[in-house]
Amino acid sequence: MTPDGTGHHDHGHHHAAHPGHDHPGHHGHDHDEDLAALLDLDAEILKDYLVTLTGWVAENAPEDTGTIIDVGAGTGTGSLALARRFPTSTVHAVDQSPAMLERIAATASAHDLDSRIRPVHANLDEAWPELPAADLVWAASSLHEFADPDRTLREIRDALAPGGLLAVVEMDALPRYLPEDLGIGRPGLENRCHEVIAALGWNHHPDWAGPLRDAGYDVVAQRQFDTAQDPAPEGTGDYAAAYLSRIRTSLKDHLDAEDLATLDRLLDPRDEAGLRHRSDLKLVGTRTAWLARKA
Repeated sequence: MTPDGTGHHDHGHHHAAHPGHDHPGHHGHDHDEDLAALLDLDAEILKDYLVTLTGWVAENAPEDTGTIIDVGAGTGTGSLALARRFPTSTVHAVDQSPAMLERIAATASAHDLDSRIRPVHANLDEAWPELPAADLVWAASSLHEFADPDRTLREIRDALAPGGLLAVVEMDALPRYLPEDLGIGRPGLENRCHEVIAALGWNHHPDWAGPLRDAGYDVVAQRQFDTAQDPAPEGTGDYAAAYLSRIRTSLKDHLDAEDLATLDRLLDPRDEAGLRHRSDLKLVGTRTAWLARKA
């Protein structure tokens, strides 16, 4: 689930800043590896939130949910959580990145779920794959990344079984990790980073309630989930470093030299002022989920 201005699929949009479920299909191996590491950290740091979210989805899903489609599955965080939440289900984990699908297969095998989590290679901007009718479709930090989200919503509606449920999840804003005054550089670095990424169109998405209704759904529930943790859990320094490393390229032409030098110090694992050595980090963020059925 998600954190770079990070969704799921590279369809010609600017993805430099989405920190979570950016699953591009046209980047190299190193890009996929960096993203996968970030997604895995996201899953570990926010595991309690994911349990709460899937529990809420289960309260609204068909009682006999058997077929689940994870749209833009990334490393399989959502697929794994859904397979655990719905113990008689089969989860079809759809992604266009072969590297991500390999990780999904490995994760499923490691948890003895390889018979219930099935990686599916597909570019959903081109064609919907041949899959069984779904009792539940899960789209976490992915829907806004499609070239034509309205078309994708219609295709998902057609893929749902009668009474089937669509769960859409999005990050509301960039996560926050840093204190206002870092003790190095000028105060307010994180605010300036956020201003740049927002101007570049990070994670731009609508309130999905309107598009869902236009695409032929009844919106049955909407809820905001607070992912803040105080004190920040162990691993937050690595999580923040993975995220800020991903947005560093987008920031280099927009921050001044002092801010970039401060950012590089934060990212340096050898620097005592760096993220991996700090005790003053926080974790602040929210995500919103929409649940909808065919009208």
